[in-house]
Amino acid sequence: MSRSKLLSRMLLLLCAIVFAGSAFAQDVVHAVEGAVTRIDKTGKTIAIKTADGTEHVFKFTERTAIRTSAETAHEAKMGALDTYFAGKEGTHVVVRYIGKGADKTATVVEDFGKDTLKAGKGTVTHVDRAAHTIAVKTDDGAEATYKMGSQAVVETDHGVVKGTRYALKEGDKVTVHYTEDAGEKVIHFFHKL
Repeated sequence: MSRSKLLSRMLLLLCAIVFAGSAFAQDVVHAVEGAVTRIDKTGKTIAIKTADGTEHVFKFTERTAIRTSAETAHEAKMGALDTYFAGKEGTHVVVRYIGKGADKTATVVEDFGKDTLKAGKGTVTHVDRAAHTIAVKTDDGAEATYKMGSQAVVETDHGVVKGTRYALKEGDKVTVHYTEDAGEKVIHFFHKL
């Protein structure tokens, strides 16, 4: 076999391996915020309603992690989501999930309680990357400064990105979901509009 044919076949084999590997690539993780509306223990699903009224239903497994807003990722509880959220309808959560449409599986559910998670919507007027803060001006003209939480995530068109690594720019329109801690507004989840 000639050297050029051998190189061609090796290149073709390498391309086939790369394309086959991409078919098994990991699913992209997305996130959504809302209030728990129901838990189905039998079907192993959790339903949440977002601020715009859309209901999202997620499957859960024994590997779905549960975390309260005060915990770090290392302190997450695994499994028993149906027991944990039993009787907690109305609780605000951020659900990280994989899949699309009716086939979404929750990977992490972060519990913020019934009244602690707030939302702000507006235009970014200032970004301080060193301090991990952003200033947002709402449509009514009020301006607020938010600090990026250590576990904050942003929902992008390409999936979830850690908030401290996301490059916001002045002029971006955003919705931030935050809690208040010692007078600071701490972002836990946001997305660019």
